[in-house]
Amino acid sequence: MKMIVGLGNPGKEYEKTRHNVGFMVLDSLGLDFEVEKKFQAMICKENLADEEVLFVKPLTYMNLSGISVHKISRYYKILPQDILVIQDDLDLPLGKYKLKVHSSSGGHNGIKSIIENLHSEDFSRLKIGVGHDRSLDTATYVLGRFAKSDLTVIESQYDLFKQIIVSFIQEGIDKTMNQYNSR
Repeated sequence: MKMIVGLGNPGKEYEKTRHNVGFMVLDSLGLDFEVEKKFQAMICKENLADEEVLFVKPLTYMNLSGISVHKISRYYKILPQDILVIQDDLDLPLGKYKLKVHSSSGGHNGIKSIIENLHSEDFSRLKIGVGHDRSLDTATYVLGRFAKSDLTVIESQYDLFKQIIVSFIQEGIDKTMNQYNSR
């Protein structure tokens, strides 16, 4: 079983904010999510490429994402190496992406929470660039909404992000990084 986690914050006030790019990517897949109170998450269970996959949007707010991820991974006995987390990244230009595994939080509080709760850095990440306006403090910037033109850049990548997710499920992170990080 694999788990694909899109990071974000629940609630209308956070829709289409830079910090919610993980939620946005999962929403673009057209899945039917259900609230699972015991996991503090919205979950969709699907079969893809002969693999059972959980798509997860934690409802714990970004800084506590690891609580939800840990509960689900423990319940379903999902190992960290079978988890792909989709996150925003300030250090990447808008719309650019990078796949990583076995790395630190890089200052991202959602990732820090997952590392702390899983006691592991061995999960994979799809880091999606949201740019960075250095004239604003980080919290203000990531909680700000995308400009329409910026949103168009992100939305134009949805098909590519879906291909990356499917590749992770079918091929694993090493082959997926080899194929997609070189683009």
